Amino acid sequence: MWCQRLLRGCRGSPGHRWPRLPRAPRPILAAPARCHPTAPASPPCAWQLHQDHLELRYGSTVMRLDFVWLRDHCRSASCYNAKTRQRSLDTASVDLAIQPRAVRVDESTLFLTWPDGHVTRYGLEWLARNSYEGQKQQVVQPRILWNAEIYQQAQVPSIDCQHFLETNEGLREFLQSFLLYGIAFVENVTPTKEHTEIVAKRISIIRETIYGRMWYFTSDFSRGDTAYTKLALDRHTDTTYFQEPCGIQVFHCLRHEGTGGRTLLVDGFHAAERLRLQAPEHFELLAKVPLRHEYVESVGGCHNHMIGVGPVLNVYPWNNELYLIRYNNYDRAVINTVPHPVVRRWYHAHRALTAELRRPHNELWVKLKPGKALFVDNWRVLHGREAFTGYRQLCGCYLTRDDVLNTARLLGLQA
Repeated sequence: MWCQRLLRGCRGSPGHRWPRLPRAPRPILAAPARCHPTAPASPPCAWQLHQDHLELRYGSTVMRLDFVWLRDHCRSASCYNAKTRQRSLDTASVDLAIQPRAVRVDESTLFLTWPDGHVTRYGLEWLARNSYEGQKQQVVQPRILWNAEIYQQAQVPSIDCQHFLETNEGLREFLQSFLLYGIAFVENVTPTKEHTEIVAKRISIIRETIYGRMWYFTSDFSRGDTAYTKLALDRHTDTTYFQEPCGIQVFHCLRHEGTGGRTLLVDGFHAAERLRLQAPEHFELLAKVPLRHEYVESVGGCHNHMIGVGPVLNVYPWNNELYLIRYNNYDRAVINTVPHPVVRRWYHAHRALTAELRRPHNELWVKLKPGKALFVDNWRVLHGREAFTGYRQLCGCYLTRDDVLNTARLLGLQA
């Protein structure tokens, strides 16, 4: 009776069209089948066999585990190389109609015996973490959403350059701040391009682009871009015109003889989350409609025409977690990928997001000075600039996102 009460009234999570907003997980209604209670344990566990899958409830997680999936993910020595952490089993060799010959569950482990006698073992905790239902309840990257007041009250410390370069503790402190807030500062950096490169390479491989590896940045209009002027720049993310926008941007002001030029930072994920709460239909549309962004220049010896395609908001389809914002009004190309019935709704959604991004309380203004390097998560944080006078020179680069996250994982940070 306990097992029947546990599974009674359960229904499978209905299929949703990406990127529908996530609904609270609902349990699964199993087809009539024998119910097999296991020995009392904490958390409780119960299971049912169906024609093509095993239904397993472990604690509060109700999983539907396809038999092919269960055979494909076997971690036995003949199916998985534990040294290289790579699959040895040929997935295409698994019978798509496979069913286990026997199933047994104890307090911590699921055992499946297959028709050829092979035995697969799964820890129940592993299944709860790695099943679709388990992943749907988790976030890929924990973060703290912020506006100017939240960030300033948090008093996030800058990291001393020597501590950052020479100790894992300093590197870990830096990455912890960067992963949570999407920005981080390194102080006491020698104000040269060469030393800035050393600092940047501490966390990642430098990504070479059409701008080179390390670049100098002045108002000489040496590139066909508004950034190479003294004009103010509205909030934006960089390289929206790349198929994969650059992950991290590094700024270091080497010299400024004049006024103005403060840097604007806005947490795009904070603004997007506000939009999701206030107007979910706008959030959904911005996450669904693909747009072209392009960069065209023909200045001096620089001739480029780059095109990137993607929605303004990019989410993981299984949990609707936002992972990338592609927002740049300067580089957005002609909107010709949106049909007439949708285009006006898209403009309304874009206007709502822009209004949130431009709210004064979301704006964090910082004055970059020689010796203070700024790292910006270009997939999350928008940056801009106020107009300035005089001579202002910055250097910087783009970093590969995968290598930053790799460094974080090696230091034991969730990323």
